[in-house]
Amino acid sequence: MRDGGGLVADVFVDEWARVVATVARDFGDLELAEDCAQEAFEVATRRWEVEGRPPSPGAWLVTVARRRAIDVLRRDRRFEARLPALARARERAASPSPLVDDRLALLVSCCHPALGVDARVALTLKLVGGLTVTQIARAFVVSPTAMARRLSRARAKIRRATIRIEAPDHDILIGRIAAVRSVIYLIFTQGHTATAATELVRGDLCDEARWLAGLLVELVPGDPENLGLAALIDLTDARRPERMGPDGHLRLLGDHDRSRWNRPMIDSGLALLGRAHAHGCPGPFQLRAAVAALHSTAPSLEATDWGAIVGLYDAMLEGCSDPTGDPDPVLVLNRLVARSRIAPVSEVLVELEALASDGRLDRYPYLHSARAELLLRLGRRREAVRWFGRALELTENPVEAAHLSERIATVGEEPAGPTAEGGAGPDSV
Repeated sequence: MRDGGGLVADVFVDEWARVVATVARDFGDLELAEDCAQEAFEVATRRWEVEGRPPSPGAWLVTVARRRAIDVLRRDRRFEARLPALARARERAASPSPLVDDRLALLVSCCHPALGVDARVALTLKLVGGLTVTQIARAFVVSPTAMARRLSRARAKIRRATIRIEAPDHDILIGRIAAVRSVIYLIFTQGHTATAATELVRGDLCDEARWLAGLLVELVPGDPENLGLAALIDLTDARRPERMGPDGHLRLLGDHDRSRWNRPMIDSGLALLGRAHAHGCPGPFQLRAAVAALHSTAPSLEATDWGAIVGLYDAMLEGCSDPTGDPDPVLVLNRLVARSRIAPVSEVLVELEALASDGRLDRYPYLHSARAELLLRLGRRREAVRWFGRALELTENPVEAAHLSERIATVGEEPAGPTAEGGAGPDSV
């Protein structure tokens, strides 16, 4: 079982979305597609241990999932009404359409206007990204229980709305593009700092998000926010080679060897950002990409134009709030981390404590690690250790957890000094 499970795990990240998308397209039922895809992977876990992995594991999984879907439908009381879906499935199995069309159809269908924005993003992360409920909950900064309920409600609404999985026409794509961008960005952020994974970065998710962002630019090149999203992903993912050191430890932004950043990817991101700016219509993804560009072109952490970065966060906050109308708390935190480079630390700490007091980021580990770093810079080591500990309690990624454990040990032994300024915050890695 252990060997079979390992073989399946190797192909899961590449094939999950393809299997779900193909079965969902064939049978027009998202929940059926997810259930049958799951069963196909379970069958693979048992059989590949004995038989070995097939030459085309994706095709093998799609075949098993399709057969399972047909079995389920044959037992359904509405079998006759589902016969057209079975006929379409047989036709497509004989002459499959490109997988790109399937995955795009699944992505856009999950962003149907019958669903709330959060439900669209969460459902797509589950079906297309293959993320667990816990991982998606981390992305939304909510509890896993709350996220499970949200996904359940989204599936029920899809059933009631009889949403079909179809290749989107241009008008539908334009109407749902903002939600699609949000999905892609959250897939990237989950890849950039993976939760519940042994590695810090899930390159497969980063690559998937980069591919999807490029696909949006190709399909709708005149939308500057599509260009901004693609630029942001390129400029951020360019730092991937330095996210971890050779010893497997987390590397903060100030410790990066910037000569090892992916220069062609940075050049690509800057070119995309230039094309976006030419439209003269700045939006949140373009502004985030501009922040990433300032990091990517600065020779060092100290030489970064922090004042310009604070100004860009101010511009983002002008048009970005949560459902209550309050400023987005993560953006506020990011701005404070940047402002701490150019403003009195004690002043910034007061603002951060005010942000923490409303409780919205209580389970967001970067709030507590950022607070710890500010306290450390003020020489308040005992308090810093306390908040590093709180961040450690909330951190799921073992690489980040190891970094925080080392930070706690170091702070407990050594006096605070200038090197403490490179601490972990949402913009530090």
